[in-house]
Amino acid sequence: MERPKVFITRQIPQEGIDLLQRVADVDVNPVDAPLPKSKLLEAAAKYDGIIGLLTDKIDSEFFEAGTNLKGYANYAVGFDNIDVAEATRRKVPVSNTPGVLTDATAECAWALIFAVARRVVESDKVMRSGKWDGWGPMQFIGGDIMGKTLGIVGAGRIGTAMALMSRGFGMKVIYTSSSGRRNGVLDAELHAELVPFEELLKRSDFISLHTPLTPDTKHLFDSSAFSLMKDTAYIVNTARGPVINEADLVTALKTGQIAGAGLDVYEKEPAMAPGLAGLDNAVVLPHIGSATVSSRTNMSTLAARNLIAMLRGKKPETCLNPELFD
Repeated sequence: MERPKVFITRQIPQEGIDLLQRVADVDVNPVDAPLPKSKLLEAAAKYDGIIGLLTDKIDSEFFEAGTNLKGYANYAVGFDNIDVAEATRRKVPVSNTPGVLTDATAECAWALIFAVARRVVESDKVMRSGKWDGWGPMQFIGGDIMGKTLGIVGAGRIGTAMALMSRGFGMKVIYTSSSGRRNGVLDAELHAELVPFEELLKRSDFISLHTPLTPDTKHLFDSSAFSLMKDTAYIVNTARGPVINEADLVTALKTGQIAGAGLDVYEKEPAMAPGLAGLDNAVVLPHIGSATVSSRTNMSTLAARNLIAMLRGKKPETCLNPELFD
């Protein structure tokens, strides 16, 4: 029997590739850069299965090209780059990689909180410049974290993990829910409060974003939202860039409407909004939320297992359209 052919749109940890090579012929994009759309469509037409990234737009054009495609596996937990409805209509299973990057992304959110509140990057820059002339009582005064109120927007896997990590800092946790459902874990473990969105904005000292990108959450944080936040409050985003209107954020940071922001994702990634890079009260990371050895390795092997199942006509572990297998 002829082995299936698989394409991976960018280099991923070898462990996942090794799994695939046991059952398929595997090609990997040799260029360490997002695949051009034309090349992605060529791959869809040529291969039986594809592992892709958030930078790959998996839309109707992709599925139209992939007439013999048996499955697409996203190397990411988010899947706003995939038209799942179109995949389902064309009976192509698609998957993502939830769970395996939960703790790493939650830890990254905490790294941003400490970095922006305690002015770590700003201080580091001065120290490296050789311009620091010794300790002073008014230098680099930042915000307190212990005992403050943490607002979680998107209390799913990652939001829950991030909130649970607050226990060591005696924080009051509040959260929002678009469905109105309570988070039993946060309620039981932290005595957290489910509150309306506007109340969360007004009460939080730190707001951490973990919501998926949907039409309802795009630009959820804009000038109106920032106007309701405390001028001592900080916002961190490890979810999706377009949840924040980045131009409005720049204005809020420049005018002191809020105290600071920590970002790992961007509205027009990899670009940043004009003015953001020059702000000392913004900490900006290059989308490293899941960048730990174990998380990236586990993402690789989960994506591989998902694709192997799809090549065999079976439901993958983390299927985004499981109705295809009912």
